[in-house]
Amino acid sequence: MDEVTVRALTGADLEQALDGVAALRIAVFRDWPYLYDGSLDYERAYLQTYRDSPGALLVGAFHGDQLIGASTSTPMEDHAEAFAEPLKAIGLPVETILYGAESVLLPAFRGQGLGHRFFDLREEHARALGRSHVAFCSVMRPDNHPMRPAHFRTNDAFWRGRGYTPLDGVFAEFSWKDTNAAAESAKPLQFWIREL
Repeated sequence: MDEVTVRALTGADLEQALDGVAALRIAVFRDWPYLYDGSLDYERAYLQTYRDSPGALLVGAFHGDQLIGASTSTPMEDHAEAFAEPLKAIGLPVETILYGAESVLLPAFRGQGLGHRFFDLREEHARALGRSHVAFCSVMRPDNHPMRPAHFRTNDAFWRGRGYTPLDGVFAEFSWKDTNAAAESAKPLQFWIREL
């Protein structure tokens, strides 16, 4: 942990780190439960949101000069409409929400408190933007999925410990190509939210 630094990046600093975020997303999301078969071209298009949003934040964890972890967020109205619509449908004003899109961390650096730093800085950013809530989504997979590891443990306890609760019956849908699939397919994503 002594050699890892965590920095909140915006603007040009954020943009400079996005290829590193792309590489992390491809590596980390290849594992369960995402099973994401990503490409750099797809990632660069997906991450354009953070270049375009003046309220975007990238919390980067660096081991020396190497980006080993990242947590991204944007004002909810700046993220994909597929994520804003389910919240609008239940009457939540999206202008009050910071959306935490992903937190990715290489396995060798897990269990050292970096996840808490990601959430601390994300929530601090939300407050600085005048947001009253932070929300994120988690991918849902069936318990009997053939690729589910036998000893998989969800992050639910960590998220609940941070004050987040699932929004019952509120889901987004997003498509990507699984590692064992020929084409993209839609996956349900459960919303979690916390009032600051």
